[in-house]
Amino acid sequence: MGIEVSLEVLEHMRGLPLPARATQGSSGVDLMAAVSSPVVIDPGKRFLIPTGIKVSIPRGYEWQIRPRSGNALKHGITVLNSPGTIDSDYRGEVQIILANLGNEPFVVERGDRIAQAVLAPVASPVFKTVEKLPDTERGDGGFGHSGK
Repeated sequence: MGIEVSLEVLEHMRGLPLPARATQGSSGVDLMAAVSSPVVIDPGKRFLIPTGIKVSIPRGYEWQIRPRSGNALKHGITVLNSPGTIDSDYRGEVQIILANLGNEPFVVERGDRIAQAVLAPVASPVFKTVEKLPDTERGDGGFGHSGK
């Protein structure tokens, strides 16, 4: 069952495919680079890549922006602030912060699949102040406390 997401196509995205799942079992949709000319991201650098779309995410959901695994493995390309979040009340252009953690410059061409977006439910927390949290077996162990 699909959840309707309204999508506005900006002028610089015209002629590119709309976001779509690569396979029927894909969790996310691929987002394309809507750049007018190639962008070179040098090792250790980052660049904000436009997608040429605006979306209206339904209340109670977010769009999680994630790296593409092939670009991560082969080129060291990731999405900073990953997963990025497109909130339900954001109406600006979806743009992707790509970072090059690899050893070679990475070129982004118009129409390249640069990230994926997963529509995910968001629970709204209701906070309750307590004097002390209940104990657990783990306690406050973190940052590798369980070993390698």
